[in-house]
Amino acid sequence: MGEREAALSGAHAVLRTMLERHAAERPEAPFVQFWPGPADASTWTYAATLAHVRRRAATLARHGVTRGQHVLCFMGNGPDLLATWFAINYLGAVYVPLNTAVRGRPLEHILNDADAPLMIAEAALLDRLKGLSPGRLKTVLTVAGAPAAVDGLEVLALEDRDDYDPAVLELDRPIAPWDTQAIMYTSGTTGNPKGVISSYTQLYTMGPDAFDVAADDRCLICGPIFHCGSTLYVYAQLARGLSIGMMREFRTQEFWPAVRETGSTYVLLLGVMASFLLKAPPSADDRAHPLRRAFITPFGEDGPAFAERFGVEAWTIYNMTEIASPLHAGPGITRKGIAGAPRPWFELRIVDADDLEVPDGETGELIIRAHRPWALMKGYYNNPGATAEALRNGWFHTGDGFRRDADGTYFFVDRLKDVIRRRGENISSFALEAEVRIHPAVKECAAVAVPSAFTEDEVLVVVTPVEGATLDAAELISFLAASVPHYMVPRYVRQVEALPKTSSGKVQKHELRAEGVTPDTFDRDAAGIRINRAS
Repeated sequence: MGEREAALSGAHAVLRTMLERHAAERPEAPFVQFWPGPADASTWTYAATLAHVRRRAATLARHGVTRGQHVLCFMGNGPDLLATWFAINYLGAVYVPLNTAVRGRPLEHILNDADAPLMIAEAALLDRLKGLSPGRLKTVLTVAGAPAAVDGLEVLALEDRDDYDPAVLELDRPIAPWDTQAIMYTSGTTGNPKGVISSYTQLYTMGPDAFDVAADDRCLICGPIFHCGSTLYVYAQLARGLSIGMMREFRTQEFWPAVRETGSTYVLLLGVMASFLLKAPPSADDRAHPLRRAFITPFGEDGPAFAERFGVEAWTIYNMTEIASPLHAGPGITRKGIAGAPRPWFELRIVDADDLEVPDGETGELIIRAHRPWALMKGYYNNPGATAEALRNGWFHTGDGFRRDADGTYFFVDRLKDVIRRRGENISSFALEAEVRIHPAVKECAAVAVPSAFTEDEVLVVVTPVEGATLDAAELISFLAASVPHYMVPRYVRQVEALPKTSSGKVQKHELRAEGVTPDTFDRDAAGIRINRAS
């Protein structure tokens, strides 16, 4: 193994090791600029970052966090989330981030599955825990607001102290690159969220390394870092000893001010972000910014237009929580659906239903294996069946349809899984249908993707009412908004007498997709019903 490979797969992949090394070698170099940030501390140097992380780690240790323990993190981007994530890993514990939109039964499933006795949460999210079975969860430490009572849980305000005992931060042995860094819950076709067990090496390998970086390269984190898409870019910059800008959340009107004020030079744009930015009115300042590169995924028709209008290099990357960015492409890419060429430590095949390779130009499922140990997920937590299914025949099965050109370029074609992709979120139709069927007026239902005016999908739910019942589409939307994350709430509701089915009783979703939004379909946008994260 060469020096580069040794560095990539060895202890340099460990968060604690990287942070301590950079804080010692370049303590005054900036690591993160929060936007908008606290007036007195919008930028953390590497030395300051380490100090914040050690204080937070001491706080967690005071509350019983030990090596290998799972710790839930329920908050949005900002200083508290970054300090908490890093502190969990600094102790050798396992970071378990929660999507801030999750609620109801999906949240309850995670609480019962994650085996985490402690949660750090924004106070505003505490109401989500009320009435749910907490699993092993015993204590919640709150930030960004006063704690509120939740039956069955000890809820305390998180307090970091400067006078901690450094001995509580000592480890019995160094953290290894194959140790578990995180369990990230991702929805799939099986309904309940699955916990992806990731090592430090996997997260390290995810980071982009296709282009040469300069000392002033700063990555703007504008997506939530409870998703691997943003997490990997934070980690990539930490690994390089470079810096990030961090937005609280993506907002079209705030994106370019954040780019300019943080001095960010590259960014990951997921889902509809590029489309939203393109739909903003043209401005004389469209190229008055420091951004040089944009990773746009998936790469559709908006990619070349974005690069041309804003004067940036267009790149793309293909990734999932379970893998480690096996494909990338750029700069100067223009072809819709391009995912690029394999990175050197991955082997890729495109196969049919029997795992036999299909010829170039034909569509099949992309499957992957890694030459670097621990570069793919360890498995799904508490779900050996799903793990065996995903990793059958020694390859990880993505469930995504791809084709490969004769020159070895890979193109994403479609999702083979029964998953709807809406605004950067994967939605399990199975899970959504289960929630719809709880409504007393719903007899049967099917959730399918229909085209969006931006990119990715919108959600259409086709329902049959209970005999004699009257189903009000607007009331169904309100019912779902109280029980599922905002991104799962369908835009369209269509009522039919019966769902199309095969002779064996399976719903023929392809017919519903083909029919799409019919004239009698209810559109909540047209009805003026707005659903957002805070709803």
